[in-house]
This record gives sequence, structure tokens and C-alpha cells, in this order.
Amino acid sequence: MKTGYKIVLYGVALAVVFGGTWAVGAIAGPAPEPVEKPMAHNEHQAEPVGVPPGLSVSENGYTLQLHENESIGFHISGPDGKPVTKFAVEHEKRLHLIVVRRDGSGFRHVHPEMAADGMWSIPLTLSEAGSYRVFADFKPENGPKTTLGADVQVAGDYQPKQYAGSRTFTVDGYEVTLDGELTAGSASTVTIGISKDGKPVTDLQNYLGAKGHLVALRAADLAYLHVHPEESDQVKFAVQVPTTGTYRLFLDFQHEGTVRTAEFTLTTGEAGHGH
Repeated sequence: MKTGYKIVLYGVALAVVFGGTWAVGAIAGPAPEPVEKPMAHNEHQAEPVGVPPGLSVSENGYTLQLHENESIGFHISGPDGKPVTKFAVEHEKRLHLIVVRRDGSGFRHVHPEMAADGMWSIPLTLSEAGSYRVFADFKPENGPKTTLGADVQVAGDYQPKQYAGSRTFTVDGYEVTLDGELTAGSASTVTIGISKDGKPVTDLQNYLGAKGHLVALRAADLAYLHVHPEESDQVKFAVQVPTTGTYRLFLDFQHEGTVRTAEFTLTTGEAGHGH
């Protein structure tokens, strides 16, 4: 029996398309301190060596606090143990949140609102049973950019989904195609094409300061990659995956005032040319 579950998510932000970081869907040791440097918006940045960010609920002195009773809430506690209330604005938001089921389905990219006491909330209904990963990416004022992660369980009859390789996706009459390949250990470029009624869409609106945002999740363990939009007339992204394997990719784009999401499934080393 499927059981709908309405949750409220507090105080977290995603690791998606906003900086070159990974998060893995299993708890491991604490990540090493990242080495930060100024980076141009379209620069390809190598992934840091060592345990990637987002593996645990605590890093850089900050902890993702999960409160579970009738609903689920989050806040971020700082090095002093108190809830953080001041965050830097990145890509037009102070906090970004990604939620995805561990089989790669049910992708959500949402933006909570913060109360004065540091509690962030957004109503979010997860209607399918299973284990969901919540990815958090934020930068406290005068603090380091940090990625945290936690799991949310939804009871019921879990029916996992399987995804074959796909470079095309149709949503609300828009056909979205992905051209390019993923190469383990080196940067590569993927290009997005969007059409409607057989005609190219050339008037995409900016969403969070860019023509589109792309998330890559390694299918085996939900390792999570930030992807950088490139400066171009086309919708292009610089992608660097660390290992061979299959990846789920999610593109958010905005047209005529509505944000839509396209989904793709790619395996490293497979060249793609549209269809």
C-alpha cells in the first residue's frame, strides 16, 4: 500500500549547479577542509581530492539538525551550537534544496523560507514509498561553503524504478535533448537543445541567474555533482564526473514563466549526438 507523506524541510540547501562539489548517499567519515579559490563562472574546476563534501550531516563545524515527529524539520547549527540565521545569497537564494529518491526518481529542487530563529521550512509531499536523499548546500555569512546530506524514509510499498539510457525527454510539450558525453576524470561539455511543436525554443528565461541548471547523480550511490553553466549563446554545461558509471541528470529550465525539469540517463564514455 502506498502511503503519502507530507514533510516540512527546514534549514538546508542543495549542492546542485552552484559550485563544484559532490555528495555521496552513504555516511562516511568527515570531509577534509576544502581549498577555495576565486573561479570564473565558466571555469572548469577539478574536483577536490579526498572524501567529497555532503557525505555526512556535519562538516566545517556546521551540522544539519533533523527533527522528526509528525513532520520533518531542519536547521543548521553553527560552530557555537546555535542555529545559523545569516546566509550568503548564492544564485539568487540563501538556501537551495534537492530531494531525490535513492532509485533516481522523484527529483525536487525547491527553496525553503527561513524564520527569524533559523528554522527553514517548505511544504513538500512525498507520495511514493522509499528512502529519499536530501542534499544541502549553503554558505553562512563569513563562513565556508558547505554541503550536508541526510535521508528521509517514507513508509509503504516500495516499487523501485529502472532507467534505461536516454538523451531525450518530453515535458509539457517541450522536447529536450542532451548532446555530449561524460568522461571520467576530465572535464567535458554537454549541450542542451529545447524545442516545442517542432520549433527550437530560443527565448528561455533566466532561472536562478542562468539559462538552465543541471544536476548529475551517480546511479550506484547518488554521488552528487555540481555542474557549471558555460558562457554561450547555447545552453551548455561543464561537467566533470570522477568515475566511470551511469549517471542520472536533471535539467531545470524556465520558459513563459514556468520552471520545468527534464531527466536523462547517461553512462560514461558513451558519445551522444542528440537522439
